Parts: sequence; structure tokens; C-alpha cells
Amino acid sequence: MSPEVQRPVPPYLQICQHYRDLIRSGELRDGSRLPSARQLVAQWHVAHATAAKVLATLRAEGLVTTTSGGAGGTLVSVRDVGQSPRDRVLSVRRWGRIYPPGEHARIVAAELVDAPEHIAAALGIESGSLVVRRHRVTYRDETPVSASTSWYAGELAELAPGLLSTDRLKQGTPGYIEQQTGRVARQGRDQFTAALADAAIAADLRVAEHSPVLIGRNWYRDADGEVLEYGEYVSTPERWQTYEYELG
Repeated sequence: MSPEVQRPVPPYLQICQHYRDLIRSGELRDGSRLPSARQLVAQWHVAHATAAKVLATLRAEGLVTTTSGGAGGTLVSVRDVGQSPRDRVLSVRRWGRIYPPGEHARIVAAELVDAPEHIAAALGIESGSLVVRRHRVTYRDETPVSASTSWYAGELAELAPGLLSTDRLKQGTPGYIEQQTGRVARQGRDQFTAALADAAIAADLRVAEHSPVLIGRNWYRDADGEVLEYGEYVSTPERWQTYEYELG
């Protein structure tokens, strides 16, 4: 059965979203070929200008690239597309997987430590309280592309002991905490800034110290507004992070 365009969202945006979802879910991987403009016209029953706009939009977003020659066409290319904390949570909820094809994470530390002052402030607890620290490095194939540290109030260690294991939590940490405690992440907040890599970041990402990087921090809160998780993360340059939102 042929796909059908729904109104009132502009047709080209509906088609773009269809392919974004296929790419993010892993159904379309790096190197997968998208339909040509002519094929999109036939499949979606839209004008050629609409089909051309779909391909141009996906190229502008960094999700595909166009090659020429006998085997040319529009190919999926997401090596330079990064994941935000929001992306990871939504990926688990929508598709049951955290990372896109070709990427994986290794948990390199999972421990109880005394909360540094800024971590205690972010979690809304007293400085020096015990907190759970989970540090991971994410790889594209075997090349590190990002590193992140998640922090939790120490009391969660008893209810969710998996937080202290370096085994990966397949449902993601928010999903695991929900499973163990019933507390659900309802609201998130992310912040980003540019920075220079310090020694620890340089070691994780295998870059030179003082290299430019993107750093961020995020909060997940439950229905009562309490912080479930505070995270800090860093990404190598030239990895786009995308947010979509409504203005109205």
C-alpha cells in the first residue's frame, strides 16, 4: 500500500519526517539509498518540486549526501550527526534502542562518590552527600565521538543497584530507574556551550588538549519536579545536534 500525505503539515515536511524516523530508528543505515525525486513523486503522489525539496532538506540537515556517477544518488550519511540526551531518551521510547547503528557506548566507571559542590547543587542535595557517578564513552565504530557522566542521588543505589554496574542498561538509565522505582522522567532541560578540551576530555576523546569541543549539561525531572538525573557530556567538533519544536 502506498504511503499517503496527511494535512495540514506541509507535504514535504511529512515526507522528511518519514525518512528522519527511518534513519534514526536504524532501518536506514549509513550508505542506504533513498528514493530519487522521480521515485518520491510516484510513491507519495506529490509534485516533482515537492520531492526535490524533500531531498534538499534532508541534505541541509546533514542526514543524506548526494553522489554522482553511475552509482550516484542520495545516500544516508549520519556520521556527523550527534545525539543529545533528549535524542537518547526518545530513541529508547520509540524504537527500543539508545544508539544509532554504528555507535555504541562503554561504561568506564560506575561508583558512589562524595558529591562535588556543583553536582550537589544540580541535584538539589547537600554538598558532600554520596552520589552515583556513571561515566561512559560513546564510539562511532571504534572512534570516540562523545563522553558523558550521569549523576544520581546516592539513595537510588539501593533501589536501583544496576546504576553501580558497568554493564550497559539496555532500557537506558531513565527507563531502568522507572522500572526499579516507579519514578518517571517527565521533563528535561539541556544546555550547551563551546569549550576547550581539558586533560580528561582529551583522554576520553583521543584529541589534543585545548581542542575545541561542544560541552553540555542536562537535567531530567520527575512529575514532582525532583531531579532524577543530572548529566554532563562532551562531543567532538562537527557533530550536529538537532531539536525540533513547535512555535505557536
